[in-house]
Amino acid sequence: MLSVEEATRRVLTTARLLPAETVMLAEATGRTLRTDLRADRDFPPFDRVAMDGIALNFSAIQNNVLEFPIEHTQFAGQAPKPLQSPQAAVEIMTGAVLPPGTDTVVRYEDLTIDTAPNGQRIATVVVAPPHAGHNVHARAADRRQGDVLVPAGTRLGPAEIAVAATVGAATLPVTRLPRLAVVSTGDELVDITETPLAHQIRRSNTYMLQAALSATGATAEAFHFNDDPAALRQGLPGLLRGFDAVILSGGVSKGQADFLPATLRELGVEQIFHEVQQRPGKPFWFGQQAGGAVVFALPGNPVSTFVNYYRYVQPWLQCSQRPDLQPTALSYAVLAADFTFKPHITHFLNVRLEAAPDGRLMAHPQRAGGSGDLAGLLQCDGFLELPPEPELFTAGSVFPVWRFRA
Repeated sequence: MLSVEEATRRVLTTARLLPAETVMLAEATGRTLRTDLRADRDFPPFDRVAMDGIALNFSAIQNNVLEFPIEHTQFAGQAPKPLQSPQAAVEIMTGAVLPPGTDTVVRYEDLTIDTAPNGQRIATVVVAPPHAGHNVHARAADRRQGDVLVPAGTRLGPAEIAVAATVGAATLPVTRLPRLAVVSTGDELVDITETPLAHQIRRSNTYMLQAALSATGATAEAFHFNDDPAALRQGLPGLLRGFDAVILSGGVSKGQADFLPATLRELGVEQIFHEVQQRPGKPFWFGQQAGGAVVFALPGNPVSTFVNYYRYVQPWLQCSQRPDLQPTALSYAVLAADFTFKPHITHFLNVRLEAAPDGRLMAHPQRAGGSGDLAGLLQCDGFLELPPEPELFTAGSVFPVWRFRA
């Protein structure tokens, strides 16, 4: 039986970079950029006024000139007019181009403006600027034309989308999202629109998996098979041909109705491993069809499905977008109370997370009714990954946490 670490290594070994596609900018959020995004011009593209006030030539301040006739007013978006007199000023607004002949901006808070009897507006500097270039965001101060702004392999968020819009990227090359199928199995499962009989339950795992996938930007088609080898042999080949990954739930343990491992082997799916030294989720089966789909066959108990999705499926998805990535837990947390677990296997402990006043992320163990306690997840934010040793995990120890709630 494999360790969690070895199972992870084998899963990620099968991840391959998916082809590129071009999408509209508005559809690119959450996608992985395929090529570098470069500045199409300097950032900022001109000497940009950073405060509302007046623009002047600093040499006048050096010559002890403090009163400046205002020649004209310039707003953001207007073509600049040059300053005619070095001892005059231009009333200027934030975002405007610095007028030729000026090099410094004095903000309104540091001056007064009065109107002379002849109607001429005069700005009097009360607090002199300390140096030339004050309150001016100089051209190319942030980035130069041709600089890489967003490197290939970046997952695009709001900041990256804003930068792409700034450089005029109406479309972006991104890595194609994987084509995914989620499949529930079991005679006891009925559709959520049905009223289950006493011996039946509604299907929830496919909805859970689709919801988890949607949080990553991926989508999946849902299917269901009863515990019937003939139905599995008839239905699975189409899924193996039509999808990059097939995520099955149920039918992988050692019961008399657990037909999936044998059926998958019959269909040419190579078993890479079956069972991992962990709780919950030990019966996890993983394989790949030669040149085809990857198969995650997860144990059907809902918490087992949940744990294995976040620990194995989601990292595989991340690597299909960027193979050089080595996914790890997004964060670590401090165990808030002693916890004892005797089997020498990795344990994924249900925890509620809380930010402590000192900045530490605290993980509070939550009572759970086993791998079938779906409702127990409602009080949890993630799973704390506890190693096979020791038996007693003491409060204050730090462990990886796999979060499913922000």
